[in-house]
Amino acid sequence: MVARILGLLALGCTLLVAEPVAAHGVAQDDAAFFLTNRGPAVGPFMYLGAKHMFTGYDHLLFLVGVLFFLYRLRDVVLYVSLFTLGHSLTLLAGVLWGVRANPFLIDAIIGLSVVYKAFDNLDGFRRLLGFQPDTRLAVLGFGLFHGLGLATTLQENALSRDGLVTNMLSFNVGVELGQICALTGVLIGLAYWRTRAGFLRHAHVANTLLMAGGLTLVGYQIVGYFVGSP
Repeated sequence: MVARILGLLALGCTLLVAEPVAAHGVAQDDAAFFLTNRGPAVGPFMYLGAKHMFTGYDHLLFLVGVLFFLYRLRDVVLYVSLFTLGHSLTLLAGVLWGVRANPFLIDAIIGLSVVYKAFDNLDGFRRLLGFQPDTRLAVLGFGLFHGLGLATTLQENALSRDGLVTNMLSFNVGVELGQICALTGVLIGLAYWRTRAGFLRHAHVANTLLMAGGLTLVGYQIVGYFVGSP
C-alpha cells in the first residue's frame, strides 16, 4: 500500500514533467461542447466540472499536501472549505466578469502552491527560515490562484453568454462534487497509510516528490512565459 501511494505521487510528478503546460487543458470533445453549447446545460456542466477535478493533477497534488498531516475531521473541513472558497471566487469572477491573467504565470504560482505545502509538511519554514506562515491564509490564497487558472482556460473557449451564470454555477458545483469524491479516496488512503510502520519516513519521501513536481511545473511555466507555447 505504501509503495502504491508513493508510486502514485511519483506518477503525478512524472505527469508534471510530461505535460506541464496542459495542467488546465480542456479535452477536444469538451472544448467543442463549450464552443457549440447555447443556453443552460446544468448536467453537462456539472459533469465537466467533476471531470476537471479528477484530471486536474495540480489541484489534487496540492490538496494531498494540505491533507497529509490533518488528522481531525474539523481541520479537514476547514482547509478544504478555504480552498473551495478561493477556487470558487476566482473561477466565477474570471468567467462571469472577465478577470484575466497570464496562464503561464498563474500555472507557475499553482506549481508554487504544491512546493509551498510540501515544504511546509517537511517543516522547512520552521527549521530553515525560523518562522511558520499561517497555513489557513496560504490555502485560501492559493485557492484563488487555482480558480483563476481554470478560469483562464474557460475564457479561451468562447463560452456563450446565454445561460452563462447557470452553467458556471453548475460547473463549479461539479468541481466541488468531484473534489469531495477525490478527497474521500485520498483520506481513506492516508488513514490506512498512517497505521503502517515507517509512515513518517515514507512521508518525507512523498513530500520530497511533491516538492520536486511543483518545482518542475514552475520551471516549465516560466519557460513557457518567455518562449510561448510549443
